[in-house]
Amino acid sequence: MLDKIDMPRDTLYLGGEWRKGNGAEISSVFPADRSPNATISGASAADVEEAIARAQAAANAPAWKRLKPHERAGYLYRISEGIARNVDRISYIQTRDTGKTLGETRALAMSAAGTFRYFAAVCETEEDQITPSRGDYLTLSRWEPIGVVAAITPWNSPIASDAQKIAPALAAGNAVILKPASWSPLVSLELARIIDETDLPKGLLSVLPGSGSVVGDLLVTHPAVGRVSFTGGTAVGRALARKAAEKLMPVSLELGGKSPTIVFADADIRQTIAGILFGIFSSSGQSCIAGSRLYVERAIYREFVEQLVAATRALKVGHPFEASTQVAPLIHEDHRGSVERFIAGARRDGGNILAGGQRPTGAGYDEGIYLEPTIIADADPASEICREEVFGPVLAVFPFDAEEDVIRAGNDNDYGLACGIWTRDVVKALRVGRDITAGTIWINTYKQFSISTPFGGMKASGVGREKGRDGLRAYMQQKSYYIDTSGAPLPWAGV
Repeated sequence: MLDKIDMPRDTLYLGGEWRKGNGAEISSVFPADRSPNATISGASAADVEEAIARAQAAANAPAWKRLKPHERAGYLYRISEGIARNVDRISYIQTRDTGKTLGETRALAMSAAGTFRYFAAVCETEEDQITPSRGDYLTLSRWEPIGVVAAITPWNSPIASDAQKIAPALAAGNAVILKPASWSPLVSLELARIIDETDLPKGLLSVLPGSGSVVGDLLVTHPAVGRVSFTGGTAVGRALARKAAEKLMPVSLELGGKSPTIVFADADIRQTIAGILFGIFSSSGQSCIAGSRLYVERAIYREFVEQLVAATRALKVGHPFEASTQVAPLIHEDHRGSVERFIAGARRDGGNILAGGQRPTGAGYDEGIYLEPTIIADADPASEICREEVFGPVLAVFPFDAEEDVIRAGNDNDYGLACGIWTRDVVKALRVGRDITAGTIWINTYKQFSISTPFGGMKASGVGREKGRDGLRAYMQQKSYYIDTSGAPLPWAGV
């Protein structure tokens, strides 16, 4: 029974040891009714320092550093199996922590299991390179661990985001310090429990919820941390990058999005509407890749938007434990207030609210942090609702006339994370996709992912890529070797 599942206790996972943090308290609240989940003591600067020291020792210990890749892979396979065995418990904790539906949190947990399994396989099959020799020597290019790396993950999909950073970092032979978001720390601690049960050498993983200004800043600036992978907002990402630049540390930044969706007149209307609804309103719009700007070819604009509005109004807004729920509550009262301010600004700027825009009321709604899925037409393309990431269930719709016009409109934004294109003409879709500045292009689908396919953004949506075989090498550094094959002294010395 779900109500019998206990929540993670008031402890951090510091270098393989469960202990109470010395930082400020962090409270997790169930967004469906605002009932408390747990209160934990976050990490302090001293906790971070100790975790880094333990990580250094563990990363350099022969028991890990000399481990063969297939032996490291064994730990990742066991972690994957542990996640799969605990999927119901993980799903419940994450739903309580974030308000996502159980169906979505279960899918995220299974995705995390798949991520560890994939990087175990990559670890086993990764190859170094013998490069073409230019003299009497053998030349090798080898990839080696960085040492200590840090991962900073967001509140909207913590278990999947955690796995996408921890799995390749461990597979590469590093120690990892994870800082989860303060609004959703519990499922990351549950992941630490599962990893701890695999007998991974102590010190290789720490999970330290805490303040970004304390934990996050120290992880970025500490000289022993060799790389930081961050997923979150663009403003924080820019500040992180500036600090990392001071110590010439590489970073990967998966940041915000304001992704366009383009619908041509020849699109399959039923398929397209289903994809658009999923792309913007699943996860209650709390997704960096949400298709939040919709461009519809003028020939079908009026009829298409009418059908889309009707389908939006029919979506089930409800409790995340109910199987029929499609749009669950937002994660936090402060976040709902932020989304509502965007909607109010759109109204002031002349936007026409076609659907939603309000809090649902009545039994089951008043206690939670709910917001109706919202569609806005006639907004000024220069207005905030069209240019800034709302991170909520809000869609702005526009007509377009020509292909070159929609490409220009799609690119007229600081972000470049994703784009959806709907048309029966695949050649046209590929042509438009080539000209759209975005890291991911979906054609006649949306929000589909594969761990084997790289993911990341362009422009203000970030730098670097996660996933795919190269996702392992993001947590490694390249070293070249020259091995003499002549047996003769170098002639310059004259000996």
